[in-house]
Amino acid sequence: MDKKNALRAGAVAAGTTLMMLLMSSPALALVRDDGDDPAPKLEVVDTLGLFVAAPIGLFLVIAGLVMLLDKSKKKA
Repeated sequence: MDKKNALRAGAVAAGTTLMMLLMSSPALALVRDDGDDPAPKLEVVDTLGLFVAAPIGLFLVIAGLVMLLDKSKKKA
């Protein structure tokens, strides 16, 4: 009986996903809107700094603070 319910649930999930994909309208990104104000393009160095270096640096700062301020007892 469990196999039948799993198959039914899978069919419902697949059908729902298919219907959502078929009913969704495409993004009309080719036409500018009245309030559209695109930002200037980022250089490669700026992009790498913003999306790679900054998150890694933030992670290292947070991890360092957690290790420095750790109050648990050390096991020898």
